[in-house]
Parts: sequence; C-alpha cells; structure tokens
Amino acid sequence: MGFKIGQKVIYPNHGIGTIEQIEQKQIGATSLPFYTLRLAATNSVVLVPVANAGEVGLRSPITSAECELLLKNLSDDFTAAPHDWKDRFKEFSEKMRTGDIFEVAGVLKHLTYLNHNKPLSFREQRMLERSRYLVISELAAVCRQPECSVEPRVDQALARACAKHDRLPARARVAAGASIGH
Repeated sequence: MGFKIGQKVIYPNHGIGTIEQIEQKQIGATSLPFYTLRLAATNSVVLVPVANAGEVGLRSPITSAECELLLKNLSDDFTAAPHDWKDRFKEFSEKMRTGDIFEVAGVLKHLTYLNHNKPLSFREQRMLERSRYLVISELAAVCRQPECSVEPRVDQALARACAKHDRLPARARVAAGASIGH
C-alpha cells in the first residue's frame, strides 16, 4: 500500500491528513523512507515510516459509496456496551486505535446514547468528541461537503439509533446483535 504526495490519508485517532513529502531520513547507519503527513485538525506534521504505514494504521479515506453505508451503520441499533466504565473505556480505546471508521462510528453511537442517559466521565466525554470529529471530518472530506452540512446527517442517524435502542427490549437487542455479528 503506497501513498503519493498530495494524497489524503487517515491517521488513526487523528483523522485526515495529506502526504506532503516522501523523504529519506538517516536512522543510525540506515536511510529509511518516511511519509511526511500534515494533519488537517492541528496543522501538525507527523513522520510515518513507509515500511510501517500499515502497522500504524495509515489508510485511504473511505469511498464515496461507503459514506451512505457509514451513515446507515450510525442509524442502526446496537448491543449494549459494558456497564463498568473502565471495561467500556478499554474496549472503546481499542476500537479507536484501529483507525477503522466503522469501529469509530460504533464508539460514537454508544457514547452518544450513554451521554443522553447520564453524564459521561471526563475521559469518555473526550472520546465522544474525538469520535464525533473523526466521523464528521472523514464524511465531509469524502463527500466533499462542509462539516456543517454533514453534522446534521450524522446527528439524525445517531438519533435514529438511540430511538431504536430505546424501543427494542433487551432480549431482542441481544438477539439482534448476535445475528449481525456485534
């Protein structure tokens, strides 16, 4: 998986960036190629070894066809997350680190639902904000729309998921989650 200069990429937990350069860096006696990546959110520069790009989770943004799939996924019901906040935070942190936008969207959906029902811990609130930013910014970039146009669609999808989750009895929710692999 090689990226080109000027290409938009997703850097896990940080969102969209642009490959500005592919340059050789001297590490000890070895010269290695690195991607120089400028992150859109912070305008900061990150160096990612070309050989480790896959391990780091650097990836291309989703396709425009996957945008509708992601929004549909956001509006689907979901299985309950662990009740203990420490277990939940650990599970959600692992999903965020994957860089998979569908996993990040699942975290956003769960934390949005929990946030409507009770105050989140500081760390969960920050994760909610981070997952929301990652989903909205990737959808906006791929759909070539401003974030302010994408945000209401994400909010509507999340509202549908939360309403479905509230309507479905717990047993049916567990069965539905088991049948679709959640």
